[in-house]
Amino acid sequence: MNGAADPVPTADVDVVIVGFGPTGMTLAALLGQLGHRVLVFERYAGLYNLPRAAAFDDETMRTFQKLGVAERMLPGTNIQPGYVWVNGQGDVLLDIEYDNPGRCGWPSNYMMYQPHLESVLDARVQEFPAVEVRRSTTVTDIRQLDDIVELDATGADGATHRVRARFVVGCDGGNGITRTFVGGTLDDYGFFENWLVCDFKLRRDLPSLPSFSQVCNPDEPIAIVNIGPGHHRFSFRLEPDVRREDATEAERVWRRVADYLTPEDADLIRIANYTFRSAIADTWRRGNVLLAGDAAHQMPPFLAQGMVSGIRDARNLAWKLDLVLSGHSAELLDSYQPEREPHVRFITEKAVELGRVQTMRDKDEARLRDERMIAARKANQKPDKLRYPGLTGGLIANHGDIFPQGLVSDSARTALFDDLLGTGWLLVTNGRQAVSDIAEQDLLAFAGLGGRHVSFGFDSLFDSADLYDTGGVYARWFTEHDSAGVIVRPDSYVYGLAPDAQELSTLLKQLLTVFPRTHPSV
Repeated sequence: MNGAADPVPTADVDVVIVGFGPTGMTLAALLGQLGHRVLVFERYAGLYNLPRAAAFDDETMRTFQKLGVAERMLPGTNIQPGYVWVNGQGDVLLDIEYDNPGRCGWPSNYMMYQPHLESVLDARVQEFPAVEVRRSTTVTDIRQLDDIVELDATGADGATHRVRARFVVGCDGGNGITRTFVGGTLDDYGFFENWLVCDFKLRRDLPSLPSFSQVCNPDEPIAIVNIGPGHHRFSFRLEPDVRREDATEAERVWRRVADYLTPEDADLIRIANYTFRSAIADTWRRGNVLLAGDAAHQMPPFLAQGMVSGIRDARNLAWKLDLVLSGHSAELLDSYQPEREPHVRFITEKAVELGRVQTMRDKDEARLRDERMIAARKANQKPDKLRYPGLTGGLIANHGDIFPQGLVSDSARTALFDDLLGTGWLLVTNGRQAVSDIAEQDLLAFAGLGGRHVSFGFDSLFDSADLYDTGGVYARWFTEHDSAGVIVRPDSYVYGLAPDAQELSTLLKQLLTVFPRTHPSV
């Protein structure tokens, strides 16, 4: 024995991502854009190439904007102006109008053809030389070794590959190996429903076909949605005892849609029988292994927020992993679940609530529902627009809502806020005087995080400003929130806002205590 200590294991890559659906793709692209070494394991040989999710929102498009692919997404989308509920007799129960633009500067709702979205994300990932995607490869074992995670994966040739990573993120769904490794329990809402999902490729334009409609018919609840240009989906709630073999027969499907479509109008491209579930894992992190997307939470489709929630997870994780990989404490990752889980729970519970109202089978209850909703329409009572809550806990001092995006101008050009300013840490103020109480060393420390200070000049015609509120979004926002300044995180959520210069100085000091340097990047 020579008494030498065992060598400290080192990482082959910064992050391994398990699963290459929309959540894994988005995370891989975000980390690749930040220059990190990323390896993705995907068990399938290629892209899924069939639609699953149907829609995404303006916040998701803002993430695509950050990745430089927003315009590439547009050919596979339809901007959806609204959402209509009707009863079994065709009476309108609810007519919801979506904002255009929404808070994030893009239309609030896009209906999409998922294979197009995935092909765009896949192409973007391939543009980052530090990101590798290994297809036809299944992760078979995960081990935590001090600050390193070791994985074994089997390729299509049967050979086993061993890789070590600083961090692993499981985007491999509710039955994946990463959820098993992380452990914990599953909080199940007990909402199980049997649905038949049928997708069609249209052969011609059909103006009478509802673009986004919920048929609240107690005899057979139906959701009718367009899923991007030239594609349409019909979803039927089935009784629990309906056999899959019977429900998925093509001839039966055509009979179900006969009031809307014929084989001369469209081709039937997909039939799937699903049980919608609502469940959230109580543990999203074990050591250096984290869960995202369906691996952490599953929700019914009534708000079209399943895929969107996974992409929010990716956006939340990417900048935190970036800071940790750059030398900051891994304790920063402890903020991930406390921020994201309440948001996911709110959406899941609202989706369950909405689903129960839409799919009532009791005819007396459905009649009373219809009477209430029709009376509200006759009284010109507009439905409340659903607003998702801001983040709380974690790395949020106050407010925690997403910072809006509108058109702004500087001395050179006019553009959306993120395109002009970027999406790192930002200190955004009304006038330069708002930073007068901030010590120079604190501004330098903020700059060390990649932070920038930019100012509007809402209250003065004489003081110079960095930005001009071309779209009229920010003067209104600062007034509504009685704010002199705001600190915006790299994911565009508000860390905190302050009413005056003194409070803004205190807020920045509070933020900087979170980021002591701990070790050089590895």
